[in-house]
Amino acid sequence: MNAAVPRRFARRLAVVALAVATAFAGQVVVMPAAQASPGVQFTNSLAEHRADPHVFKHTDGFYYFTATVPEYDRIVLRRATTIQGLASAPETVIWRKHASGEMGAHIWAPEIHFINGKWYVYFTAGRSDDKWRIRMYVLETSDPNPLTGTWVERGRIVTPWDTFSLDETTFVANGVRYLSWAQAEPGGDSSIYIARMGADPWTITGTVTKLTSPTLVWETRRNRVNEGPAVIQRDGRIFLTYSASATDANYCLGMLSASSTADLLNPSSWTKSQTPVFASNSATSQYGPGHNSFTVSEDGQSDILVYHDRSYRDIVGDPLNNPDRRTRVQKIYWNADGTPNFGIPVADGVTPVRLKSYNFPDRFVRHWEYRAKVEAGVNPLADSQFRIVPGLNGSGTVSLESTNFPGYYLRHRNYEFWVERNDGSALFRNDASFFQRAGLADSSAVSFESQNFPGRYLRHNGTTVNLTTATDTVARADSTFILE
Repeated sequence: MNAAVPRRFARRLAVVALAVATAFAGQVVVMPAAQASPGVQFTNSLAEHRADPHVFKHTDGFYYFTATVPEYDRIVLRRATTIQGLASAPETVIWRKHASGEMGAHIWAPEIHFINGKWYVYFTAGRSDDKWRIRMYVLETSDPNPLTGTWVERGRIVTPWDTFSLDETTFVANGVRYLSWAQAEPGGDSSIYIARMGADPWTITGTVTKLTSPTLVWETRRNRVNEGPAVIQRDGRIFLTYSASATDANYCLGMLSASSTADLLNPSSWTKSQTPVFASNSATSQYGPGHNSFTVSEDGQSDILVYHDRSYRDIVGDPLNNPDRRTRVQKIYWNADGTPNFGIPVADGVTPVRLKSYNFPDRFVRHWEYRAKVEAGVNPLADSQFRIVPGLNGSGTVSLESTNFPGYYLRHRNYEFWVERNDGSALFRNDASFFQRAGLADSSAVSFESQNFPGRYLRHNGTTVNLTTATDTVARADSTFILE
């Protein structure tokens, strides 16, 4: 919850100095906006009993969703015009496992891609007589609607070793199509590989490069595993996430990064995160987040993380026999250095937003030692994320629930704002309930008016957040926030 004190102290002094100067001049200062995008909200989970999820937004206006089913016997597909709509969209079985031989068991981790005017599904399968002989396969259809198309088996993706291989994904960088996948070299661990693709989307060609093996402590818990690569690109950089450790609560995401102009087949082009970028969180009751994919919001302005996890930690028996992994989604934020910030797996229910200052748009409402403040560069991200939920006091109000402290709400006390646990009292419900209004300085933004002190608003003043009136231009700007 707390960052380094010296760095924060220096930042506070800078913020206070600017705020004092602004107030003295009687002006509203609007600083250049940090990289940001409008708020998006979903309700989790998106799909129960669906693991290894892949969501693809196509140019036809539909999102396409496929995932592993717990029976491991078929490939399913659904589509909707919104991400949330995938939760209730009808599901179609587009392919079933073979009755015998190859592709006869352990149908895992399908992904759907649209390449050169055709649809392709990449997936993993074992043999009916040896379910652990896991290999990678591809289906193809030229039908515009992949739910109704006739799928053709294009066979197995051949790699240099005829060994356990899975979780293939494909992406294009600088006009070159690549395949990345997980494979165990003879006698080795499951590692992440990359190669160029050849004349068709099921053939690799040229050099095969190992990008990462499980060597760090968090990659080797119960199982030594790197698997499930997924790629997102932004501002000339490529980020490849992967899943590590056993598929229980130890499962987590690591990340590699490279310049999009680098030689992606050279391991030295990639930098590996030394800590997980996304992991279990007991406060939000989310365990084993992993095997993700990426998509974008309906307006194209927000990047979305799609992943699976469980809502409890302890599993009876083999995790692979447990059906309770479910698909979830949440917004990705971007750090000032251009790297993705996935935050924590948020609690079930509505996803959170951030309250970005209207007149200092590089700053956000956050809690620090339970006091509400407005600061830039918030770390950890979850300190600045709040769920807008039905007001604790009803009557058309809303309340702002902390993301990393579920059950704690933004409430005013002595005209100061704090994040505190709901004690069930009428006073707390009153102090934590607000009317969400059109922004006082900009109607496209929002302001939050106290229910029990009408005419007083949540307002930043320097670095602190207080409950005040908003009778002048500066106060109205200070009381206006953009949901991100």
